[in-house]
Amino acid sequence: MTLQSFKPQDDAKKSSRSSYFNLPPLDVSIAFPQATPAAKFPPSVSDYFQFNDLLTSEEVAIRQKVRECMEKEIAPIMAEYWEKAEFPFHVVPKLGALHIAGGTIKGYGCPGMSITGSAFSVAEIARVDASCSTFILVHSSLGMLTIALCGSEAQKQKYLPSLAQLKTIACWALTEPDYGSDASALKTTATKVEGGWVLEGQKRWIGNSTFADVLIIFARNSTTNQINGYIVKKNAPGLTATKIENKIGLRMVQNGDILLKKVFVPDEDRLPGVNSFQDTSKVLAVSRVMVAWQPIGISMGVYDMCYRYLKERKQFGAPLAAYQINQQKLVHMLGNVQAMFLIGLRLCKLYESGKMTPGHASLGKSWITARARETVALGRELLGGNGILADFLVAKAFCDLEPIYTYEGTYDINSLVTGREITGFASFKAPTQRSRSRL
Repeated sequence: MTLQSFKPQDDAKKSSRSSYFNLPPLDVSIAFPQATPAAKFPPSVSDYFQFNDLLTSEEVAIRQKVRECMEKEIAPIMAEYWEKAEFPFHVVPKLGALHIAGGTIKGYGCPGMSITGSAFSVAEIARVDASCSTFILVHSSLGMLTIALCGSEAQKQKYLPSLAQLKTIACWALTEPDYGSDASALKTTATKVEGGWVLEGQKRWIGNSTFADVLIIFARNSTTNQINGYIVKKNAPGLTATKIENKIGLRMVQNGDILLKKVFVPDEDRLPGVNSFQDTSKVLAVSRVMVAWQPIGISMGVYDMCYRYLKERKQFGAPLAAYQINQQKLVHMLGNVQAMFLIGLRLCKLYESGKMTPGHASLGKSWITARARETVALGRELLGGNGILADFLVAKAFCDLEPIYTYEGTYDINSLVTGREITGFASFKAPTQRSRSRL
């Protein structure tokens, strides 16, 4: 059709087609009435071996209040915010009211929970939404814990109380564009000047960084060549943090690129307990346990969702739960959840008794995330077409698990940490690099 032959009725038809195709989507409960979407979260049915009986009354109470908050406040909005890749800042006061930020830290307005209680709170958050659990974990088990374990008394009193209430937010910046698994080789520098330090460098993948009030930055001391830690405040001159776009997982988490251009940090904000890379290990020991409980929580939620879905959804005249192959997959998922629970719980008890080693934590994190991947993949199969919709949780969980499989040490790096511990041989570098380092 040429411009000359265009007629008014063609324009009318085009307008009609446009309005037809621009209609808003049907509400999922109307489009698919046979199964309940995750906005109304399913009851918890994954504790088949009744592990709840092993918890103290305080730990059970923590678990229950976190579960109730997540199901009521987060479940109805999580698919929307995940799709938009935005964080629901309006729920932060609700999360703060749970009084779980700070986890095991005692005093300074922090809850002083057992590590088991803290782990279960992370799992219950992740059961509903992994992004929210990452937000809390970065803030609490990395940012706050670094100040608690490596900060001065003055720093603890200054920063921890407001962080514990989520009135201020923390992030933790170790990873750099060139140094991920090889984080100890980081090249961000800290140069001593009168009254403080000047930081120069770049960080990447830093959760919470685009809105954090307090940034824990690790940099190489230009005099000693050792890694030091610094507390940098939001809006410090020379500091910029920009959001990393186009993620397929943990989309609500605001991961950022941090640029440090001659950022001045006063002496009072240097963390006195971080004088080498090894000093980060006492923080990572706790955070790696917490991260191991994220995939446990995700798997719990996916199992709960699949259990309900299979009972509601009917095909060939019967609920999907009535078919043998579906039961086999569901039982496989349930078995994985029980095994992950046992490993996670044992990690907590080893930590509490002072017996946990880096190898224990690394094996726990790597093995649990691998089993969670298998569990969530089975869940995606069970939900068929709805297994690729965030509305039914499993697709979102499937994507969210991928970054968790990688961060706090990839599966491979964590395996090598445990391998070094049990064999006595470090194999992180290629054989040629190891031989050169001995020359």
